[in-house]
Amino acid sequence: MTEKLAATLILLADGDDVLVAARDLDAGTHRTSAGGTAIVRESVRLGHKVAARDIAKGERVMRAGMSIGSATSAVLVGEWVHTHNLASDYIATFAHRGGER
Repeated sequence: MTEKLAATLILLADGDDVLVAARDLDAGTHRTSAGGTAIVRESVRLGHKVAARDIAKGERVMRAGMSIGSATSAVLVGEWVHTHNLASDYIATFAHRGGER
């Protein structure tokens, strides 16, 4: 009998640029909810995002079919996507960093 492994990276909508961690993940290869696998380049926490594809600096990033901001630097597939490389297009990101820009 073949054991089916649970997905640890969730694709919320077709066309999304990020996958969401379903649990804390170590770097390595993980199953996706789309039925494939994806490389995670660094440890990420539950609920955090990793790039599903390479994202260019300035490009809008889609999650759940909606833009969540723009990349502030180039992001390679499998890299953690968070406030260090993503800025909200709606609120000042520095507000989430205690005033840092």
